[in-house]
Amino acid sequence: MAPTQDPNSVGGGAKQDEASLKVPSKDPKKKDEKKEEDLSEEDLELKQNLELYVERVQDPNPELQKAALESMRQEIRASTSSMTSVPKPLKFLRPHYGTLKAFHVTMADSDLKKYLSDILSVLALTMSAEGERESLGYRLIGTEGDIGSWGHEYVRNLAGEIAQEYTKRQSEEAPIDDLMELVQQIVAFHMKHNAETEAVDLLMDVEDLDLLLEHVDKTNFKRTCNYLTSAAKYLPGPDDMLVLDISYMIYMKFEEYPNALQIALFLDNTQYVKQVFTSCADLLRKKQFCYMIARHGITFDLDDEMVADDDDREALQDIVNNTKLSEGYLTLARDIEVMEAKTPEDIYKAHLLDGRASSGASVDSARQNLAATFVNAFVNAGFGQDKLMTVPSDSTTGSSGNWLFKNKEHGKTSAAASLGMIQLWDVDSGLSQLDKYFHSNDNPIIAGALLGVGIVNCGIKNDCDPALALLGDYIDKEDSSVRIGAIMGLGISYAGSQNDQIRSKLSPILNDAKAPLDVIAFASLSLGMIYVGSCNEEVAQSIIFALMDRSEAELGDALTRFLPLGLGLLYLGKQESVEATAEVSKTFNEKIRKYCDMTLLSCAYAGTGNVLKVQDLLAQCGEHLEKGDIHQGPAVLGLAMVAMSEELGIDMEIRSLERMLQYGEQNIRRAVPLALGLLCISNPKVTVMDTLSRLSHDTDSEVAMAAIISLGLIGAGTNNARIAGMLRNLSSYYYKDASLLFCVRIAQGLVHMGKGLLTLSPFHSERFLLSPTALAGIVTLLHACLDMKPIILGKYHYVLYFLVLAMQPRMMLTVDENLKPLSVPVRVGQAVDVVGQAGRPKTITGFQTHSTPVLLAAGERAELATDKYIPLSPILEGFIILKENPDYREE
Repeated sequence: MAPTQDPNSVGGGAKQDEASLKVPSKDPKKKDEKKEEDLSEEDLELKQNLELYVERVQDPNPELQKAALESMRQEIRASTSSMTSVPKPLKFLRPHYGTLKAFHVTMADSDLKKYLSDILSVLALTMSAEGERESLGYRLIGTEGDIGSWGHEYVRNLAGEIAQEYTKRQSEEAPIDDLMELVQQIVAFHMKHNAETEAVDLLMDVEDLDLLLEHVDKTNFKRTCNYLTSAAKYLPGPDDMLVLDISYMIYMKFEEYPNALQIALFLDNTQYVKQVFTSCADLLRKKQFCYMIARHGITFDLDDEMVADDDDREALQDIVNNTKLSEGYLTLARDIEVMEAKTPEDIYKAHLLDGRASSGASVDSARQNLAATFVNAFVNAGFGQDKLMTVPSDSTTGSSGNWLFKNKEHGKTSAAASLGMIQLWDVDSGLSQLDKYFHSNDNPIIAGALLGVGIVNCGIKNDCDPALALLGDYIDKEDSSVRIGAIMGLGISYAGSQNDQIRSKLSPILNDAKAPLDVIAFASLSLGMIYVGSCNEEVAQSIIFALMDRSEAELGDALTRFLPLGLGLLYLGKQESVEATAEVSKTFNEKIRKYCDMTLLSCAYAGTGNVLKVQDLLAQCGEHLEKGDIHQGPAVLGLAMVAMSEELGIDMEIRSLERMLQYGEQNIRRAVPLALGLLCISNPKVTVMDTLSRLSHDTDSEVAMAAIISLGLIGAGTNNARIAGMLRNLSSYYYKDASLLFCVRIAQGLVHMGKGLLTLSPFHSERFLLSPTALAGIVTLLHACLDMKPIILGKYHYVLYFLVLAMQPRMMLTVDENLKPLSVPVRVGQAVDVVGQAGRPKTITGFQTHSTPVLLAAGERAELATDKYIPLSPILEGFIILKENPDYREE
């Protein structure tokens, strides 16, 4: 019986609740009186006045109506100035919103009806239901007057409703002219009132950014463009390019040429770059542009339209060709007092470890010497002197030649090439020092000398093309190591130059049936570098044919990886342009098909931050496959390549890579450390450092090797003490394992690269521009690391020298009008993102004041600490020309 009563009792309870709920609603009058007492006398008067106006508005006499509307309007306007709370008039008019709406419908068309529409439009701000867009509806039938006078909040609300209405009308293909008139007014209002970001947002919603050009002025164009360029990273294509186009036009309109040039370089638009040069008449500013182009690492020839005078043009072309880089870098080194050469022992610091590691190291093994060769090359890169290779040879001992012969066969290649690295960027002295090796009878040494010539010329262009003259004859020699040396040297020295002379030399190798696989692999890679991001059809064709000609056995070879990679580099960062080639790649042998697909996809969208592509790649990584498949490696690297463009993407990517470590198959785990190394290259984030440190003790030696190399990459050129300590401990942990120890040594060399003056980051100009050649060099090394044993631990260790493409001094060097170094005080601190912030916020935080030249770490920014000079570029990185400030007065 009890159970049947239960529902009743529940019901009974509910009835009682109802009764208790009804109590307050019986005496609403009392409550209202109470409420009225709460209002102050002014508010009460305002409330009664407004109620009177509402009645009067409905009066048949038009005179009375007009007076009432006018008073109502003034009341509302007087109060909407501040929007901290709902203004009083709007609050008191809420109950009458329905009445006024109903009356509005019955009114005949007249000026009064328009007046009432205006007021209803403002009331709808707080009253109308979600998604009704009433405010906009009444606005469109109201008076054509100034909308700004109703207050800022009203304008913002209208802008939101316009965006929704626009989308709706676009889908119905209805006319939008009336909306656009309103947009004009709103944009003008926003631009006047420092709300540039809101104006830009509205125009993006209605797809009419061209309107901006009319409304920007001297005071707000910088903030507007700043917002546009930052927003571009998060927009889907082709909107992102459109937004950048508009900001380019705005910068050109206000003669802010350095920023315009940056956008031109970002868009990879040579026409725009030319336009910047032709529009600007000031020679000094043109010199600054040349420094910016040189830093970006593209080949660019000035013509007489851009610079009329021949002598000036030559001087400017010299800057574009980067001939001043070595000089500037050595100025920095002298200033910081790090000119003295370091030996590998100074880097290993074996004395800090316990006994066991150092005892094993005294044996002179070829592998140890090879590691020392690389460490020596990286650490003394560009300094022109070291203690292994450039020692003046004693007539008795001949010690200079000695080090070379402490290396075995292919080790000699890397040793001879390391001389090129030590003389980096200094073409004249580098070539004269390498000359002696050309007379050797030992093929590996000649190969190394050829590669060394390529390295010395890396990023330096020269009218007489010394590299091509020296290396051209060696491409078709018998010995394949010599051929590879010449081919790789050409790839490094002419990266990004799109030089057709070299193409005609290298293309035939690809389709030569007699050529060995390794020569073909390096030829395809070098062509990819020389034509990086050019989408060159003919090169693509040659590489595709070379891939189709490979036999089953060759497709299994590790070096075959370089063929798809060379193909991918042609489309680096070029997005949709890759699609035709990607279709062709679907016809390849299934062993390489997917690998090719992933490589093409990841290269084409590198640095774009394209979310859809990240999802595609993630889907590939999620599959659990048989052992034989190798395409997930490039997919994991691809994730990092696509996401590395901005901070937010990097953080999200690091998180998803953590997941892959937990759930991924072995071949994915091997690639994850490399992807982490790419995301934070030369930017040692503590979380990533810890992850890599954990992986460097992994049971799978491939994972451990990748993690160790990546520790070197994230610390590259930073001298980071924590990473250096980790690597020292690893060197004693792995003292018995030659391969792992080799990796540890390489990583140690990378961390101390250029004695801490260099960076490998392909991004520059405050992480806005991505240098295609630099990224090509890094990605090539990472692809080689996907299969360490046959390539880096095998006889192709000189692939490590591809990193030279990304090596750049992380300096800021100020020069005067004659391009001589000039020391001025600057503040260096963590960069702060100030996009869209009100007022003039500080752009750096926690700064220290130094005098130039100074080093900039990842995420740091510099600003001049004196008003005596004006910098010719707003972004203080690399070479900055200062001109004296005419208005400066000594204190």
